[in-house]
Amino acid sequence: MAHHALSSQESYNPNHLLDILLGKMQLKNDAALSRMLEVAPPVISKIRHHRLPVGASLLIRMHEVTGMSIRDLRDLMGDRRTKYRLSDAQGRPKPEEKAAQQAAQQAAQQQQGQPQAQQGQQSQPNDASSSTKSSGNYAH
Repeated sequence: MAHHALSSQESYNPNHLLDILLGKMQLKNDAALSRMLEVAPPVISKIRHHRLPVGASLLIRMHEVTGMSIRDLRDLMGDRRTKYRLSDAQGRPKPEEKAAQQAAQQAAQQQQGQPQAQQGQQSQPNDASSSTKSSGNYAH
């Protein structure tokens, strides 16, 4: 059984949030709630059994449907963190990917070293036209 970091907080109770949403939207059960939030019914079940955290996209959907603020929704489930952050591991390249990226960067730098001087001489007369082309990509 996989537990997420938030579930270790004593105050974390996503059931309270789901129950409040059922009452606020006058729904009979979790199946009706899942239809209203446009998620599969097992998502609600997994959240109730602490197997899945209430993610950012679901919080946004709850906000859109109920008009409640994200802060209020997080408070209802006992999430008292002031900032919501991804783990340090997310977004980092794996060690083998990092080595491959460094090798590719070094190869690119070596390739750019010699041709860059030649290209610099050829592109000088066209600098005026190239600057107008590049500024066309931005909205003014």
